[in-house]
Amino acid sequence: MNKSRTLLFYLFILPWLIGFVVFTAGPMVYSLYMSFTDYSGLGAANWVGLENYKKLFTEDPLFWQSLWNTFFYTIVGVPLGLVVGYMLAVLLNTKVRFMGLFRTIFYLPSLVPTVASSLLWILIFQPDFGIANSILSFFHLPTSNWLLSEGMVKPTLIIMSLWGAGGGMVIYLAGLQSVPASLYEAAELDGAGKFHKFWNITIPMTSNVIFFNLIMGLIGSFQIFTQAYVVSSGNGGPNYKSLFYVFYLYQDAFKFFKMGYASALAWILFIIILIFTLIQFKVFGKKVYYEYDE
Repeated sequence: MNKSRTLLFYLFILPWLIGFVVFTAGPMVYSLYMSFTDYSGLGAANWVGLENYKKLFTEDPLFWQSLWNTFFYTIVGVPLGLVVGYMLAVLLNTKVRFMGLFRTIFYLPSLVPTVASSLLWILIFQPDFGIANSILSFFHLPTSNWLLSEGMVKPTLIIMSLWGAGGGMVIYLAGLQSVPASLYEAAELDGAGKFHKFWNITIPMTSNVIFFNLIMGLIGSFQIFTQAYVVSSGNGGPNYKSLFYVFYLYQDAFKFFKMGYASALAWILFIIILIFTLIQFKVFGKKVYYEYDE
């Protein structure tokens, strides 16, 4: 009986296993091999050993520039996105009229295709006739070149990323609605105010969804590509300040046809994301509340 169940189990997961080997594990192993070659996408791949990795760390200033751009976006954008999404969820967890409509309105932007939303934001941040500068001018505040400014392009892209905060908001909202009302009632009997209930009940009880969104947000931030590609017209400007890591990887692979070099970049990115994910589990993993915890 056990053998038949085991066989049935593997039979059911066989389609996934085939897909994983063919479309994920296989390409990953092949890209690891490619990272030690000078493969250009055409012709034979010549083995160069660690030359690609040596060049990355010692001879390529754009590698460090793209890495810094990505780290800045991650360090600033991910916490900001977490806070905005969480606060929206808290506001939309109240019981008022038309709450379903409000939730839909805040969630819809996350469904807009990234290219379309990026084009919209280009118009909003256009220096001469954009809505952003028009509003600043109306209140007699200093305007900005936004996406055309070396100092403002990354903060502007972070502002753009908040447009999709509704995706994380839905997950937060599900977590908030799972918090037992009895905990709030008990806290009120003890004289706890709104802030104390929020800090001591709401946040700890939803720490699992916060942790999930933190991990997914960090992984996603390290892979930012489309927004930067669209707003910079594919060149990473101004002066490479919007050249993020995956953007640079894409250029090496499909613009300059340095597939081996791009594969090395991809594996460095994999290691970076793995390290940061493990650090998060090490630092925050034991502090997260799960329903099955005793």
